[in-house]
Amino acid sequence: MNEPFRAYWELMRFDRPIGTFLLLWPTLTALWLASHDFPNLQMCALFIVGTFIARAMGCVMNDILDREFDQHVARTKKRPLADGRLTVIQALICMAVLIALGGLLILFLNDLTKFLALLAIPLACAYPLMKRVFPVPQVVLGFVFSWGILMASTAVVNHVTAEVWLLFLLSVLWIVAYDTQYAMVDRDDDLKLGLKSSAIFFGKFDILAVVVLDIAVVMIAVLIGQVAGFRWLYWVGVLIASGLFVYQWILIFGRDREKIFLAFKNNAWVGFVLFLGVVSEYPPNIHF
Repeated sequence: MNEPFRAYWELMRFDRPIGTFLLLWPTLTALWLASHDFPNLQMCALFIVGTFIARAMGCVMNDILDREFDQHVARTKKRPLADGRLTVIQALICMAVLIALGGLLILFLNDLTKFLALLAIPLACAYPLMKRVFPVPQVVLGFVFSWGILMASTAVVNHVTAEVWLLFLLSVLWIVAYDTQYAMVDRDDDLKLGLKSSAIFFGKFDILAVVVLDIAVVMIAVLIGQVAGFRWLYWVGVLIASGLFVYQWILIFGRDREKIFLAFKNNAWVGFVLFLGVVSEYPPNIHF
């Protein structure tokens, strides 16, 4: 991979797909929940591609706004804008291309979903700024990262179903939990730079906060299963997700930065098993 291409690749975080998976699994889960069936394959493709584009757009915007801070954080100082491999102008051009691609995708969606897609842009732009002024910016990230859940439901049935609203709440709480883990890794650097995070806000109670939030996520997952009338395969998924949360608690208990980051990445599996649990309730009836 040549160096300029690699720099753009890293700018859009395609080299670190964990964030895309954390965004993708709840969004796809919403498609199945709203459809009460195996969804239209074209709709699945739209949201899969859209998730990759949306995450890339968010990362580019984040790096543009945080480029000066990133230079002083151990985890981010080698990002393309922070280390000078790309300029702000190049990043803005990349952002414009991504917006154009996203615009093409939303042409295939209904009016309500198009409206939600347009609202997502200022929300995504606001998140990096929240780290400067809001004590728990992870809450804002929760809404930004969960927005695709609402769009998936409106794209299928033109409204947000009860199960999808519950999934949206689950997602917001889950994101605050796993991004608190992420923030625990950067806490020392954030304190030096005067930035805010849930890890700083919760202080010595950060691990307790993660545990409580994860328990709330499981309780809402149980409620979704009850409202939707799911059978035993879904409950297996909830049980496995619960076990993964316990595994994460063990990892973060010692406050070792590498283990905390491992716990954060483990959340992609939580999203995946919950997605599989929902999919198992709707046997494939594939249509285009």
